[in-house]
Amino acid sequence: MEAGEAGREEEQDGMSVHSPCKAPPSSASSLSKEQAQVDLELRLLEALAIYPPSKLQGIHRHFVLYGLMEFLRRSFGRQFSSDEVLQLLDRFYNLEMLKPDDEETEFLNQEEDFSLPKGYFDKEES
Repeated sequence: MEAGEAGREEEQDGMSVHSPCKAPPSSASSLSKEQAQVDLELRLLEALAIYPPSKLQGIHRHFVLYGLMEFLRRSFGRQFSSDEVLQLLDRFYNLEMLKPDDEETEFLNQEEDFSLPKGYFDKEES
């Protein structure tokens, strides 16, 4: 291959074949998918300003998760399942650390008998 032929191969329409300015036609769909993914991640990070990930632990977990799902639904006009939101969050946070401890579960499931004080009934009768 001569030097002149190599030069013609390197340039087409005055641009290098390897120029980042010209994306191959097959990558157009992958670019739009990447852009959609970036938009989704940015919206999730915006939502985390309102619904902090630290509250994904304990009794507030389901409320925060629902809030994140609603924020994304309003932003994109489609439903997001809790699994989808948790998968997105898993990219940024170690969700294993947010799982409830056995001790916490025992505390939340602990039942106690409740009764009103006798003084409450005395006030009601007078």
